[in-house]
Amino acid sequence: MYSIDQYSSNGFASPIRAITESRSAELADRVQKLRKTDPHLAERALGTNCHLLFPWLHELAHTSEILDEVEQVIGPDIMLWSSSFFIKDPGSKSYVSWHQDSTYWGLKPLEIVTAWLAFTPSNPSNGCMRVIPGSHRRGQSAHKDAFADDNLLSRGQEIEVDISGEEVVDLVLEPGEMSLHHVRIFHGSNRNDSNAVRIGFAIRYIPAYTRQEGGRTFAELVRGEDRFRNFDTPTPPAVEMGEEEWAIQQESLKRLNSILLDGAVQQSKVIGHQPYV
Repeated sequence: MYSIDQYSSNGFASPIRAITESRSAELADRVQKLRKTDPHLAERALGTNCHLLFPWLHELAHTSEILDEVEQVIGPDIMLWSSSFFIKDPGSKSYVSWHQDSTYWGLKPLEIVTAWLAFTPSNPSNGCMRVIPGSHRRGQSAHKDAFADDNLLSRGQEIEVDISGEEVVDLVLEPGEMSLHHVRIFHGSNRNDSNAVRIGFAIRYIPAYTRQEGGRTFAELVRGEDRFRNFDTPTPPAVEMGEEEWAIQQESLKRLNSILLDGAVQQSKVIGHQPYV
């Protein structure tokens, strides 16, 4: 176990119980039902900022047990900046290359944390997240854009650092457990070689004093006070995938992609559908 007390030195904490196993099973069932009923719609709806489309995901991002842990890392004034799913089906070739989240986000200062919540078991056989402890303290590393077909990142970005010989930790999670990781830690994941789906929900939280460079994006205050007003506040979803909900989510993607894909050699093949980090 890598405790929250060691977060500043390790750049991550895991595993942390966030919700019950029964609750995570219920959420996984909702995700899978949508994916089986309408795969095309699911691909769009479960991408970036899906918490703006589904009241139950919006509520999940406000869970006290999650925010209690996040507060220990970034302080009492917490804003929800973005969310997305990372789903790997059985036998899927999908992977996440080694990268730093900070490369294209345009957020300053970099006191930003991602809560990665497992709806299903996440382990080495199905492609759990992997991190290099302490790598967040090395500063920003150079990246290259690969745009590989099976890479879940929008630009297929990869760190231009030789990590052979580095200590790598697999963040093994049971349903309802989460990990927290720093915006600059080196992390990635392998393909799913198991016979079960792996469903992870990533929620990105920022301190209220954070600034967005390159444009003005959305963020919602979820705990404490926002004295800085550096972000626009999206309207919380009232119904699942309603017309207004889609309009707000699409506007959020437009703003994010103008920053995150700025300077890309080619545009993301599924811009606005796939997770962008």
